[in-house]
Amino acid sequence: MIPASFQYHKPGSVAEAADLLSKHGSNAKILAGGHSLIPMMKLRLAQPEILIDLGAIDTMSYIENRDGGQAIGGMTTYAEIASSGMVPQALSEAAGQVADVQVRNRGTIGGSLAHNDPAADLPAVVVALDGQIITSSTNEHRSVLATDFFQDLFTTDLAESEIISEIFIPGQAQGSGSAYLKFANKASHFAIVGVAASVTLSEGRCVAASIGITGAGPTAYKAKLVEENLVGTNLDHNAVNSASEKASDGIDMNDDIHASADYRAHLAKVFTARAVRLAADRAD
Repeated sequence: MIPASFQYHKPGSVAEAADLLSKHGSNAKILAGGHSLIPMMKLRLAQPEILIDLGAIDTMSYIENRDGGQAIGGMTTYAEIASSGMVPQALSEAAGQVADVQVRNRGTIGGSLAHNDPAADLPAVVVALDGQIITSSTNEHRSVLATDFFQDLFTTDLAESEIISEIFIPGQAQGSGSAYLKFANKASHFAIVGVAASVTLSEGRCVAASIGITGAGPTAYKAKLVEENLVGTNLDHNAVNSASEKASDGIDMNDDIHASADYRAHLAKVFTARAVRLAADRAD
């Protein structure tokens, strides 16, 4: 349980961190909150030669209203998001359900999204809220839609020379509500299945729906068939249940010691229906 030796750097700015990444390439790892990377290093599943700690970059921790939505710094902690009244309710709910208090006080949104654990909570919410991942390198800044960013098991669109500097959540339309619910592993609090839902109502009918699901497949995904079948309905019991039946369609469901593929498919349907109903109840 002792990491391999490494060189430690603590840059004071995003530019300095990006320069270090550019210089050391695949030999370097970024340390944000550390609750994913440090255990991997102790088990020597990760053995970076260079560790770049972002903890001294105060300008990466913030939540602010911008361009009609919310901009969230990559080093903003789960605890800060959970206690914020500025972000959509699904996001604060998800952040408040991550692991335990100690992890929530250290873990960061940028670290979670970059790591892309298939059972992590926040990727599903950022997908459901049509979020954008802002990356920084020595040469440029990029904005990537969350649906394009999360690619596969522990795999994202993040280049090895890039840092997640910000997450942007577009503003919710009038008549919108959101929610995040999960069936959690009792020991780790990781999601066996978690569902984020955002719906918009107008004159009693659903005019927009967005569903993000985590834990079920190799990465968080958008349940597009569910969304298509919700729009145009009044979200009554039968409409929600019928649409939610499609929550696992076309997905290679995870099958492991925690839950079978069939059980995860069942949970995806049940928690999609529950999350949609809760989001609809909150729509204003």
